[in-house]
Amino acid sequence: MKLFFSKVLDIFKWVVKCALFGIITIFIFNFIGSYINLNIPVNIVTIVIIGILRLPGLAVLLIYNLLWVKLKLHIY
Repeated sequence: MKLFFSKVLDIFKWVVKCALFGIITIFIFNFIGSYINLNIPVNIVTIVIIGILRLPGLAVLLIYNLLWVKLKLHIY
């Protein structure tokens, strides 16, 4: 039983670390990006993507934001 709760606690710590990393990274990027008119919206999806994938997740969201949101590029 103790092993189960220690694993659950480890998973909870990992989730909290990922969420905090995602939130902090988004706010830092939005602060720096405000000078060149780039931002990433703060919502649960972007926090999870950046939290799990780290900097490659930030790059993916930035590319998505530039191509599909800023340039209104639609592929049909």
